[in-house]
Amino acid sequence: MTSTAALPAEATAPPERGRDPHARRFGLPIATCLVMGNIIGGGIFLLPASVAPFGTISLLAFAVLTLGAIALALVFGRLAHRHPQTGGPYVYARAAFGDFAGFLAAWSYWITSWVSNAALAVASVGYLCVLFPAIGAHKWSMCLAALAMQWLPALANLAGTRYVGAVQLIATVLKFAPLMLVAVGGLFFFDPANLGPFQATGQSPAGALSASAAILLFSYLGVESAAVSAGEVRDPARNVGRATILGTAGAAVVYLLGTLSVFGLVAHEKLVTSEAPFTDAVNAMFGGTWGGTLVACAAVISMAGALNGWTLLSAQTPYAAAKDGLFPRAFETKRRGVPVVGVVVTTSLASALTVYNYTAGSDGVFEILVLVTTFTATVPYLLSTAAQLYFLLSGRGERVHRGRLARDGALAALAFGFSMWLVAGSGYAAVYQGVLFLFGGVAVYAVMAARRQRTPA
Repeated sequence: MTSTAALPAEATAPPERGRDPHARRFGLPIATCLVMGNIIGGGIFLLPASVAPFGTISLLAFAVLTLGAIALALVFGRLAHRHPQTGGPYVYARAAFGDFAGFLAAWSYWITSWVSNAALAVASVGYLCVLFPAIGAHKWSMCLAALAMQWLPALANLAGTRYVGAVQLIATVLKFAPLMLVAVGGLFFFDPANLGPFQATGQSPAGALSASAAILLFSYLGVESAAVSAGEVRDPARNVGRATILGTAGAAVVYLLGTLSVFGLVAHEKLVTSEAPFTDAVNAMFGGTWGGTLVACAAVISMAGALNGWTLLSAQTPYAAAKDGLFPRAFETKRRGVPVVGVVVTTSLASALTVYNYTAGSDGVFEILVLVTTFTATVPYLLSTAAQLYFLLSGRGERVHRGRLARDGALAALAFGFSMWLVAGSGYAAVYQGVLFLFGGVAVYAVMAARRQRTPA
């Protein structure tokens, strides 16, 4: 085993896809939608109410976090230019630090994706019940609805990358229309009297900033989406970086303007107790009570789009690791541009966790697993930003102008600090549980590494 990894063939030669009409590489617009759609899932619809108790200082925290997220996006863009192939963080960690680091990145990202998909599907049921009240009448109907929210995007994935891209584009457009209605249209109804105090808690400004940031920290998870699927993007060395930056910036605009508009549309004392802040905002803009239906539709579409994108990502990292012998070879099976075994296995695991959520007692296992992902999601970020620092400081791969080296080094250091902040924001329980799951993968790595050594090259 060496400390570096050769680029797979797909990085140097485009795959043969012309014969299959169902497999199509993503252009810049689809890749951008993949990033934006995966960053913005369902959390945005409760976000303003979650941070309102801290006052408008939370908007400042959001702005600081946005700078960190954009720095991370720029680093992923540079890494994708250097290693433009499927796998993203796995590829970067393995190229810099060897097989074990690459495996840890792949393992943690895979756990994050299928557990998060289960949580996202369960969360979507609440909005489906607004549109179809009969779903909420029984646990079994709620469970079936959550399973449908997982398997419909999985079927779109199994149909081929052509359909994944189409669904992602449509879902992004449909969900951004009502979000931008509030984010931009709400500014015309903005009432500064609704903003409330700058600092609504008894904490110091630094304490309030950190407390609100802890809630907002994970709003930008998904910036790596285009990098993970780089092998499915046309001209990845050029387009992955652009899509990552454009997608992250687009999500930031929606986040910041949407939160600001809701703050100005809904009175502070009402917002802190609101269970549907965007619904209250729409009702304040136009009157009536139809805002709940509009927001529920947007939320379901938003979550379906996020599940569509995350289902693809959940299969791409195991696919890349399987090609290097670090995951079971079955994950390497690819049809119509999609790792079909990875899609089926990860969706099945998410489905099993969903069924458990609706049938088991209240022992908190589902909640613990979701908590675990708040830590495991940050491991690939830390390894990726560390890999970028390694590439820059070691001078490996390409000569860099001194000015660009200083710029890229500063961005990598900022992104690494942002990733560490994500870890700190996870909380002690998440880090503890997450480390156990992460180290559990060591046994899997031992088996795969031994099998790889026995297999003749």
